[in-house]
Amino acid sequence: MLKGALHCHTTRSDGEGSPEDVIRLHAKHGYAFMALTDHNRYNYENFAPDTDMLIVPGAEIGWGIYGGDHHYFHAVTIGPTREDGNGFAQNHLFESGNVSDQFQFQRVLNGLHQNENMTIYCHPEWSCTPARDFERLTGNFAMEIWNTGCATENEMDTDAAYWDELLMQGIRIYGVATDDGHAMAHHCKGWVMVNAHRNLNAILGALKAGAFYASCGPEIRDFYVDGGVAVVECSHCSRIEFFYGRHPTRVIRAKGSPLMRGEWKLPEWFRYVRAAVVDEAGRKAWTNPIFFDI
Repeated sequence: MLKGALHCHTTRSDGEGSPEDVIRLHAKHGYAFMALTDHNRYNYENFAPDTDMLIVPGAEIGWGIYGGDHHYFHAVTIGPTREDGNGFAQNHLFESGNVSDQFQFQRVLNGLHQNENMTIYCHPEWSCTPARDFERLTGNFAMEIWNTGCATENEMDTDAAYWDELLMQGIRIYGVATDDGHAMAHHCKGWVMVNAHRNLNAILGALKAGAFYASCGPEIRDFYVDGGVAVVECSHCSRIEFFYGRHPTRVIRAKGSPLMRGEWKLPEWFRYVRAAVVDEAGRKAWTNPIFFDI
């Protein structure tokens, strides 16, 4: 499993740390790959090559929504190398402005996808976009379910807001934990653990397939369904939570000793199940959903 950061800022836009310092900080914390996603400015470069960090090409794209002072559509865009079809050059500057609604923002996403990029919908609570404002966007492989900057500064985007509203509609979208690090203190608090070999195409393929989990600390070692029973295996935790949007959360709590495994017999009518684990410090990790075709 590879530890990765998918949403980071530097002095190339409005971040506090230089690209070199941000990369070195992540290398120190055991990250294998990261994307420098400065606002509207694409990046491929490893500014600290001594770290051997694998840089995922990317940027953060932001458009305002007419009629509000703090109401936005933001997306992280990541992609392959130029040789593998990425349509954006180093330091490509993206247009920004205002749109009326998600249907106009879809045109922005379409342009990213047409250039062989994958997109993540960012911090829906901080953007003041409830599910109804972005649920018709297509092509996002993931959405942020934890965002350290928003959690630290605003107590927002801390635990999968609106995710189940999309999943209940049959929208297959995965969940990522990111830092959106602007201040240096924001970095290295939320990440993804990806089941892939350490090369760019393998990592992008695993992300697209949902072969990863999101975390702020705990480890998820396995998550599967066997004989109608959902099973989580994890590092020491205080509770394990199972989610389906049309059913109360099933919570299994540690009694005496820490939990490392949890099971739940699923109702036959479930269309998906996902899980989260919480350690004694309150830090969480989230599985991606397992979907059932019924």
